[in-house]
Amino acid sequence: MPGSLSIISAAFLIPLAVIISYYDVCYRRIPNPFVLATLIAGILINASFGGIHGAVSSLSGCLIGFTLMFVLHVFGAMGAGDVKLFAAIGALTGANLILPTFLIVTLTGGVLGVASMVRAGQLKFTMMRVFQILVGLLPGFQLPRFPVPVDRSYTIPYGVAITLGSLISLVIFRA
Repeated sequence: MPGSLSIISAAFLIPLAVIISYYDVCYRRIPNPFVLATLIAGILINASFGGIHGAVSSLSGCLIGFTLMFVLHVFGAMGAGDVKLFAAIGALTGANLILPTFLIVTLTGGVLGVASMVRAGQLKFTMMRVFQILVGLLPGFQLPRFPVPVDRSYTIPYGVAITLGSLISLVIFRA
């Protein structure tokens, strides 16, 4: 049944990726109805294939996904919509795939981030901020808080990285 679960998950994730990417790129928002539909679909799909164990795995994936992204949100690196979206993706992938999915999403976001920095001509400025953050992590130093740029072309629509990375993860780890 893992093959069928992968096909159903992909059939749900592909249109979701298109819709979320469109909204996140154009409006910098991830609509809650799509997140809620993903959450419900994830729980139902996993419960139908794995019974109570599938439902528990789905809810655990949701909790782990929420926790991972919420930590980044607290530091200002992630929007609340991204946190909710990844929690819903966790419900779809389940607990056993949420950490590998997080890794792939992080790498995908890094690639998109570098491309965005180069496109905006902000590579040096951004690398200085990364250095300031790393110094802030050292004992005795304070972690800097940076304001969100007014010009959104300097930010990354992370919903794209989340959905694309989730699809890549699904292909790699469930195929």
